[in-house]
Amino acid sequence: MELTAEQERDNALQELARLRAGLAAGLSEEQSRFIRGATLEEMQADARTLVTEFSVSTRRPPSMSGSDVRGIAAGSVEAGAAAYRAKHGLDENGQPLNGARAPFQENTYRSEH
Repeated sequence: MELTAEQERDNALQELARLRAGLAAGLSEEQSRFIRGATLEEMQADARTLVTEFSVSTRRPPSMSGSDVRGIAAGSVEAGAAAYRAKHGLDENGQPLNGARAPFQENTYRSEH
């Protein structure tokens, strides 16, 4: 079934209103396609609802200063690696200090000569 000129115009106006409502609410063009409503006010309300329901959480991110970091540039990868080495008695290269065995090293086999 072919659309009349008036129906095409109405569809274009609806799409434009949906896009405007979505962009004004902070949605992308693609996201704006999901807005519902017969009037501009309904579309704006739906756009606000979409933003509220699907936005990124506003919870505060972690502080990155865990108890195991103890004063070393908190939150960095280097701090975590240094804390791990200190906790497990490893040197800068991950080798045991003073000839101790690494905590993850196991010797569960014996050689049969």
